[in-house]
Amino acid sequence: MKNDGFGRRGFIAAGAAAMTAMATPLRAEFTGEIEGERSIRERVDRNAMSFQSVDWRDHFDTLQPHGAILTDIDSRALHFWSADEETYLLYPCSVPMAEEFERRGDTEIVLKRRDPVWIPTPNMRERDPELPERVEPGPENPMGTRALNLTWTHYRIHGIDDVRKIGRKASNGCFGLYNHQVEELFERVEVGTRVRVI
Repeated sequence: MKNDGFGRRGFIAAGAAAMTAMATPLRAEFTGEIEGERSIRERVDRNAMSFQSVDWRDHFDTLQPHGAILTDIDSRALHFWSADEETYLLYPCSVPMAEEFERRGDTEIVLKRRDPVWIPTPNMRERDPELPERVEPGPENPMGTRALNLTWTHYRIHGIDDVRKIGRKASNGCFGLYNHQVEELFERVEVGTRVRVI
C-alpha cells in the first residue's frame, strides 16, 4: 500500500483540526448572542462550591409528619425532603438582599396559594411609595405562580417574575424559585411542613 503521508491517521487529524477551526467561531458567536450569559455563568461558578446536597439529619430530628424544607441564605439554595425520605429536591433560589431583611430559625408553612396576589409590605411602600398597592396574578407578579406563606409575617417561599434574581441577594426577605420549581414544590408540601432558615 502506498504511503503518501495522508493515510488514516492524517485524515483523522485533519478532520479534527477542521472541526476545531469551525467550532471555535461558532462557540464565540453563540455566547455573544445571549445577553447576560457570561454574568450568569460566573455567578453559577462562584456559587458552585456551596450549592451541594446536604443530609436532613444535620438540621432536623425527624421528617415526620410532612417532610421538611431547609433554606440556606449563604448558599442561596432550598432543600426539600419528603416525610418518607423518598424525595429530595434541591433548588437555587433568591435570598434577602440585606441582613436587615433576613430572618433565621424555625418556622412552617401555614398557607398555600395558587396564582397569588402580591401586596407590598408597609416597609416596602415606605421605601418606595411608587410601588402599586397590589399586583394581580400574571407575568408581572413578583410572587410568580405559587406562594407558600410562613408563620413569619410577610415571609414566603414563592415563584418569581424575574429569573435573573435566582441565585442572588435580591429579595425583601422571601425565597424566590423558578416558577416550574415552586410549582413542583407546591404539589409536594403540605400546610404544617417545617421550614428552617439558616
